[in-house]
Amino acid sequence: MRWWLAFFAVTGAALQLALPAVLGGAFDRTVSGDPGLLPACALLVAAAVACDGLETWAAGATGAATSARLRERIVRRILDAGPVLLGRFPGGELATRAGLNAEEAGQAPQARIAVLASLVPTAGGLVALVLIDPWLALALVVALVLIGLVLRAFYRDSGVLAERYQRTQGELTSRLVDALTGARTITAAGAVDAETSRVLAPLPRLRAHGMRLWRANARAGVQAGLVVPLLEVAVLAAGGLRLAAGELTVGELYAAVRYAVLGAGLSSALGQIGALARSRAARARIQDVLDETPPPQGDREPPEGPGALELDGLAVPGGSLVAVVGRSGSGKSRLAASVAGLAPPVFPVLLDGIPVAELSRAALRRTVSVAFDRPVLVGPTLGEAITLGGPNTDPVPAAKAAEADVFLRVLPDGYATPPERAPLSGGERQRVGLARALARPCRVLVLDDATSSLDPLTRNRVLAAVAALPATRLVVTHRAATAASADLVLWLEDGRIRGHGAHADLWRDPGYRKVFQ
Repeated sequence: MRWWLAFFAVTGAALQLALPAVLGGAFDRTVSGDPGLLPACALLVAAAVACDGLETWAAGATGAATSARLRERIVRRILDAGPVLLGRFPGGELATRAGLNAEEAGQAPQARIAVLASLVPTAGGLVALVLIDPWLALALVVALVLIGLVLRAFYRDSGVLAERYQRTQGELTSRLVDALTGARTITAAGAVDAETSRVLAPLPRLRAHGMRLWRANARAGVQAGLVVPLLEVAVLAAGGLRLAAGELTVGELYAAVRYAVLGAGLSSALGQIGALARSRAARARIQDVLDETPPPQGDREPPEGPGALELDGLAVPGGSLVAVVGRSGSGKSRLAASVAGLAPPVFPVLLDGIPVAELSRAALRRTVSVAFDRPVLVGPTLGEAITLGGPNTDPVPAAKAAEADVFLRVLPDGYATPPERAPLSGGERQRVGLARALARPCRVLVLDDATSSLDPLTRNRVLAAVAALPATRLVVTHRAATAASADLVLWLEDGRIRGHGAHADLWRDPGYRKVFQ
């Protein structure tokens, strides 16, 4: 589509370039009594109009396709990089870059082609004026230098202003997304007015940046626009003197004026120059996301094994039930993500003797299954949210093990209920997330605080089902009872393993007891 856009843009510019010469010749021949060029003029005008329409269509299609490709790359990188990227950018900021910024960056190809196409009549007009009268061409050269200086300054200034505008847009969206996430808390706390003020606080800055962009555009438009009438006056004055002296015909004078205007038509590229500046700023913001590398991933396949882990030199036998405890911020979730290959490990993490970073992504997904404290349910139905669309997979056994079957069956459409139509509580959503993790055969099962919203009875039943699995189970928990039932407890502090062993042995340490207080 981009090549079609370039073809229509250049062809249209060439037709506009030919039009003054044909119209001027037709005028001179018609005055002489020969109207033979009039049909050619009509055909040329029709072709120019058709090219203009087709260029508009191709520009829209090119921009949409480019924006779609950028959005796909951004979303893929967000999902690939996972927690690493979400730790750098708020969710609303990522949404802005994948939405508004991708739309603006997608306008770059058509703006670039439009600017290059505008050089065709500029160069052609200059050549034509040289052939008609070199002095008239000199006037166009002076005008082009002035226009070029205006456009260069506008491109520089609007790029800076566009970056500030887009950054403030991202901040505003991030605040709104945060408010939507905590809408119930805000309402319950009676903080609607205060939160509304907080969310909308960037609006004055957004307006100020927008006004500066508008003023820069208006100023450049006035400056460039003044050059064109001055050029016309200069060409008309000089051409009129040549006409009076009999050195130019009326048709040649008309053609000279039209070529001067066409040559100075570079000033009409102001809008495209502004689009290029905004696209450049948007692309820089998008590139920040694309430059974020996912956790290192190799291409090795794990050997057949029981799912034995080695964490910072500590050997965890395959099939063990391991509790990971520690205060908030001690690195429990980071360790869980490292074992699953979702984040770079803080210390060496090996699975069946192979560093996790060297395993292929497909191998990790087959080997390690994860459940989170706040699962996101993806899929057209809750049943497929559990099985993730796997062929010939029955979600019911996993749902029963996760104590989710009891409420899924009573939904209006049962397991076929779409997630967005299911009024699930936090604990019910956790149980569906647990069922999703349990539905996949694996060597290592990681539960990242995945039972925190369950009542004690349901939690005990789920943990009993987890304890019966043959896989190695890594359970992030804040509860002493869960740690007491584990084969091994890992006590984390500041991202490192401070202690390990049986819960009863670690309980003698006052620092360990404080973890549960």
